[in-house]
Amino acid sequence: MAGKDATLRRPVGAARRSYPFRGFLLSLAIFSGDNARMAEHVYKKIEVVGSSPNGFEEAIKNALARAEKTVRNMRWFEVTETRGYVEDGKVGHWQVTVKIGFTLEE
Repeated sequence: MAGKDATLRRPVGAARRSYPFRGFLLSLAIFSGDNARMAEHVYKKIEVVGSSPNGFEEAIKNALARAEKTVRNMRWFEVTETRGYVEDGKVGHWQVTVKIGFTLEE
């Protein structure tokens, strides 16, 4: 019994372990109820590549603007790749691969 008790105790002077993600997991459990309205949707994803000579953010905006012309009910996007084209040792333009999620119509 003494041996079993000893395994449960922290040695004297030993530092207490800190788990930095404990708060995150607690937050995740608390806030997961807020996503109730998303729970009933079904999404489809498409992948597009946007480009711009002015930066990756504008490349994302260009991809979304173009997709909006033919895709309805866009809800979110995810950047999966970022590339740059090099001209004369400088950034010529940016290319960004974006997955776009949209809800399916009834």
